[in-house]
Amino acid sequence: MVSLFRRWKPDADKAKPAKDERSPLSAAAEAIEAARAMGEAAAERAPAAEVLDPWSVSREAELAGADVVDAADAVEAAASQSASLSAVEPAEAAEAPAVAEVAQVSGDQRTRAAPEATAPSVPSVPSAPSAPSVSSVPPAPSIPLESPSASPVALTQEKPAAAPGRSGWRERLMGSGIARGLGGLFSRNPRLDDDLLDAIETALLTADVGISATTRLVDSLRKRMKAREFADANALRSALRADLVGLLEPVARPLVIDPAAKPFVILTVGVNGVGKTTTIGKLAKRFKDEGRGLMLAAGDTFRAAAVAQLQAWGERNGVQVVAQGQDADPAAVAFDALQAARARGTDVLIADTAGRLHTQQGLMAELSKIKRVLAKVDAAAPHEVLLVIDGTTGQNALSQLRHFHQAAGVTGLVVTKLDGTAKGGVVFALAQEFGIPIRFAGIGERPEDLRVFDAEAFVDALLPEALGA
Repeated sequence: MVSLFRRWKPDADKAKPAKDERSPLSAAAEAIEAARAMGEAAAERAPAAEVLDPWSVSREAELAGADVVDAADAVEAAASQSASLSAVEPAEAAEAPAVAEVAQVSGDQRTRAAPEATAPSVPSVPSAPSAPSVSSVPPAPSIPLESPSASPVALTQEKPAAAPGRSGWRERLMGSGIARGLGGLFSRNPRLDDDLLDAIETALLTADVGISATTRLVDSLRKRMKAREFADANALRSALRADLVGLLEPVARPLVIDPAAKPFVILTVGVNGVGKTTTIGKLAKRFKDEGRGLMLAAGDTFRAAAVAQLQAWGERNGVQVVAQGQDADPAAVAFDALQAARARGTDVLIADTAGRLHTQQGLMAELSKIKRVLAKVDAAAPHEVLLVIDGTTGQNALSQLRHFHQAAGVTGLVVTKLDGTAKGGVVFALAQEFGIPIRFAGIGERPEDLRVFDAEAFVDALLPEALGA
């Protein structure tokens, strides 16, 4: 039996059809191409009943995963399509749009329109690219296209400038976390009791007002409530508003440019990403609108494209920018800018610096070097050291101010991004612990949204006098 099986096995293997190593798509494409060629030959000469081996066509269609039941039907369909293609008159073929023209869309049309096509019997296989007729183009998927002539669509739209006065502050800060927390206190706790005071304390701590400032505010309210100074919760709300304003009024001092100092040097410092360069650009527009002669020093030579960013602000506002190459010494840039500003009688010089973590002693020492270099040209320079603080950093702003004040002697603060944070209460913590003047507050993206800090407007935006205001 074994010997018989050994003799029979090779013969059986030879009788088996060879395994097709081609991919289903390649096999089906070759089958359609062969059917097309045979169909064209049949249309030119005489119809032939057997242009292809039916078993071969059925085998190729099966590998491609198509539902072809009768191979003769596939051959007949391919032959009839080729005959119709060959019957197109030359003039009609010239008038037929090309494939590239069909794919082209106008500026208003955003998706490709697929022309109607007579697909071959195997629908998953595209037709030959050399067909001259539109009907030979297979249906194309809907792919978003943009016409070269179409104007680019802006993905984001810049907010308009906030309205002047308190209404602008309220409009921009009413959606912040601290405003929602304080504003909803008295509607949720209309009764004058200890629960209301506990809710006020929780809201202040959540907004990063700080333990020291919160304790001071709540203890004062508690003592006055026990002394029966408040008739109802509305009276307590008015008292809280007055205490918050009283905490901020001592630090709400605007920046005053000394006309005797020419130039008046402003050195901006801060950690990475707080918006120093953007703040400088907004200040440049403010001083330019006031009619002051201005010059900028691109001292952020470390961050890529920082110099180009400041130069763009200078071009936008018509202000000259003193800059050197990448990785230049920022103290040298400040020195050259101060000499140039003195020679031209410039009113204000704003010097930019690279962002640095307040915990890096080497980088903090670099700020001290810049101050010493400026003092060689003008003993009083810099006249103002502005620390830019991101309002979203919360209590970490206290640590930043402590280190930067030790290294550079901070004389003023700019608190940015107050319109989109729940940590805006850090303004009260800064006022309580340091008492350094808050010069400006950022409540939006536009240059007009860098406002001179107003204590009453800020508190009114967080806690209006009347509910629903």
